[in-house]
Amino acid sequence: MKKLLSLLVSLSLVCSLVGCSQPANKQTENSSETPDEATESISLEVAEQNVTENPEKKVPENFVLIKGGSFQMGSPESEAWRSADETQHSVTVSDFYMSKYELTQKEYEEITGNNPSNFKGDNLPVENISWLDAVAYCNAKSEQDGFTPVYTIDGQTVSWDRSANGYRLPTEAEWEYACRAGTTTPFYIENSPSAEEANYYGHYPYEIENNYFSQGNLQVQPGEYRQTTVPVDSFSENPYGLYNMHGNVSEWVWDYYGEYPTEEQSDPTGPDSGTLRVYRGGGWNDFAKNMRSAYRATLEQEKSSFNLGVRLVLNAAPGAGNISGTGVQNETDSEGENVLIAYFSWGGNTKGIAEEIQRQTGADLFEITLVNPYSSHYNTVLDQAQRDQNEQARPKLASHVENMEQYDTIILGYPNWWASIPMPVASFLEEYDFSGKTIIPFCSHGGGRFGQSLTAITKLVPDAAMGEALSVHYSGDSGLSSDIANWLEENNIE
Repeated sequence: MKKLLSLLVSLSLVCSLVGCSQPANKQTENSSETPDEATESISLEVAEQNVTENPEKKVPENFVLIKGGSFQMGSPESEAWRSADETQHSVTVSDFYMSKYELTQKEYEEITGNNPSNFKGDNLPVENISWLDAVAYCNAKSEQDGFTPVYTIDGQTVSWDRSANGYRLPTEAEWEYACRAGTTTPFYIENSPSAEEANYYGHYPYEIENNYFSQGNLQVQPGEYRQTTVPVDSFSENPYGLYNMHGNVSEWVWDYYGEYPTEEQSDPTGPDSGTLRVYRGGGWNDFAKNMRSAYRATLEQEKSSFNLGVRLVLNAAPGAGNISGTGVQNETDSEGENVLIAYFSWGGNTKGIAEEIQRQTGADLFEITLVNPYSSHYNTVLDQAQRDQNEQARPKLASHVENMEQYDTIILGYPNWWASIPMPVASFLEEYDFSGKTIIPFCSHGGGRFGQSLTAITKLVPDAAMGEALSVHYSGDSGLSSDIANWLEENNIE
């Protein structure tokens, strides 16, 4: 009888550890703006357990084991809408645990006592938190749960003890490895996400930029744009059991932004210092192209966004060494003195905003113009500007600032085109040395706010300080003047 009971207990324990059932798929219920191969096959398991025994700690509920392996990080040159900073290289990562869900507002508020999110709801992802907020939360959560905090925070300098067992941010390599879940395509979904499979700017599925007038050629048709975050357990999980790796909110990772190495790497942690931190995955107001598994977005570590949250990870085994990250802030001594308003405008919306800024500040006004201007015909300019952006072209400018060195602050205006900056603005930014200057962006848009235009700017001028940005819907409304006045005050511009 005792042998029979022992056998039954053993079988019960095995079943509880293996867990054959899959969680039920969940899905939330819920006009385009102006021109605004193979890799090594890896067999991976996901160990999903409510409480898993570990020599050092118990793994919290809703964390899954991501078995390590090797993969090609970055994107192939043939991938549509890839960026030059996505150079493919071989990476090996060790086992780690990752939360199935983005961190919720309820979880964040329970630890910090505040909720900075733009969209309120206990089960919505927390957003509007900076990278520094995220690492501080990791430490506080570790202490509450009896783990050893992994970070030592001294102002802008943060060190990571890789042997500590507390909560932390994933590295950029860990995040991409977990998102891809063994796939080599632009998304872990076979084709690309539809608005019924992810929360993003659903009017703009992948590769629509090439198919405005031939949408029948698209693998995924335009869908709903919810204009808000959704609960963290929405939609179906990826093959590793992770929800919303594409869309909803972008997610901070550990790494400073920098060029990828070309040699093979094991458990990389990115550059030792930098001015920008990386975040991944895309959010509720991003186009599908900026949700690709390889896409890299950037922001200064002390800044936050309505589109940016966090997903936690834990070591599966103690790591080795201490990683010291030195934050380099781009600071200037000027307080809005010697200001230039530089703008590119096609339909006139951005020009009108720039002129109102000039009226309030008296600053010099400069229009970015082209040797070969874009067509004034809407359908034609769509083709021209989209081609330039897809090719990351640098159209030749007809106008130039003769004395850029005299300006401390550049207020930079542009229309949001395909969730980024128009390429004439890229030509402008690459023409001058903005080191030690402050760039304060403003954009006109048809619903996408900044898109990833701020990331595009920071990548082009990493040695410039970035002020607080302003987004204006088309040409603005009756409150435009006061909105600009408040924004100028926020940026110490008189």
